[in-house]
Amino acid sequence: MTPEKSSDFVAYLRAHLDANAFVEGANVNPASVSDGTRVSGFLPSLLLRPRNAADLSLILQTATKLRQSVVIQGGLTGLAGGARPRHGEVAVSLERMRGMSAVNVAEGTIEVEAGVPLQAVQEAAQAAGFMFGVDLGARGSASIGGMIATNAGGIRVLRYGMMRDQVAGLEGVLADGTVIDSMLGLPKDNAGYDLRQLLVGSEGTLGVVTRAKLRLRPAPKSERAALLSLGSVDDAIKLLVFLRERIGDLLAAFEIIFPDVYAGTIAHMGIVPPLPPGAGLYVLTDIQGQTPDADLERFQAALGDAVEIGLCSDAILSSSGREFETLWAIRDGVSDCVYAQGQSYGFDIGVPLNAINRFLKLAADRVSAIDPTARAFIFGHLGDGNLHYIVETEEGADIAKAVLTAVAEAGGTITAEHGIGTDKRDWLHLCRSEAELAVMGRLKRALDPAGILNPERVISTSAAYGNKTLLP
Repeated sequence: MTPEKSSDFVAYLRAHLDANAFVEGANVNPASVSDGTRVSGFLPSLLLRPRNAADLSLILQTATKLRQSVVIQGGLTGLAGGARPRHGEVAVSLERMRGMSAVNVAEGTIEVEAGVPLQAVQEAAQAAGFMFGVDLGARGSASIGGMIATNAGGIRVLRYGMMRDQVAGLEGVLADGTVIDSMLGLPKDNAGYDLRQLLVGSEGTLGVVTRAKLRLRPAPKSERAALLSLGSVDDAIKLLVFLRERIGDLLAAFEIIFPDVYAGTIAHMGIVPPLPPGAGLYVLTDIQGQTPDADLERFQAALGDAVEIGLCSDAILSSSGREFETLWAIRDGVSDCVYAQGQSYGFDIGVPLNAINRFLKLAADRVSAIDPTARAFIFGHLGDGNLHYIVETEEGADIAKAVLTAVAEAGGTITAEHGIGTDKRDWLHLCRSEAELAVMGRLKRALDPAGILNPERVISTSAAYGNKTLLP
């Protein structure tokens, strides 16, 4: 931001916003330079903290008028570099937007502002006898606005869907300051275009989510988790199909952990392994239901039959809430273990179940050819085809090309839940056609003609606007 632009921008806003909306110079928290990737961007000279949609509308309207680019920040837990500031950008944090309604019991909904952490929604839902369908490890910091903007996934997509499926209503602000109020949240509403879904997953490039009406589900009366040892990925896929047939909607999660990751996580946590290391693969699965005795009986019977017919070699089933949490703590601890290793590069990919083995072989061969000493750590949400493929290597750029092209050749996506941001923008063409990319550019130009809103995220400015000069 040039001094002249900075002076005009701040002077105008200072006349309309409260003093707590401004954080400048040395007072800007250094934590604002990065996100969950821990890769540093530029420390912004100005961070703005609007209280509500009206404040944000004024900020974006002024930014558009002065051609001042802004980066929108929530809980800074993203893993694609989308909230990482670029040189000259003003940061806009939604941390002061913490309003939350009481649970609407009749509708099974709750209204929250963008800065509310996921955990607060979960706790409010639980207190009213409900649950929220999305869960992830960063629940204490991840904000609802950011989760909607990135269409967050997590461990229960198999049962409840992505963040998109939890949004009944939405309020957002466009780059020119226009406030969109689509908060009706009716189960049936076919009145024109669904503008909510335009903003969900747009990563703050088309508009900024400020408030949402979220769908809640009745809290489960039964929860049981099981850790199983298997021989291979093929066995895990067969087990997934088997459990879907046997227990249907009771199945709430189906996670896989490769053997070296399982052994490493157990050692990193310093706990006694629930199942011995050395199996070909480990699966953590669980159920959620409303009839505890009947649910347990069905789950036990299905697991017993799975062992008997050879789909898994061993299984341990939680018998209490504490054991349930202990088993899930292993899955939650995987990331800490993996990222405690050497220099590594993470890939959040989605692959059709029938192409996972093809991807794994392609990726392993190509990674080994580039760096024979590289180690791959693999785990993830097999129930929806989402793998986290982490490679310990010093050859980051070449490894990225190898892994992501292997994903594309296997018919997958380069990001299943983390989004594109800046880090994967240049690889988007691997899983989106030229026609799709062109439509994305047209949407960006239509809703942000000055190109000020999260520029260079998802699609490049040149791709969206051609050679037109937008930002000084």
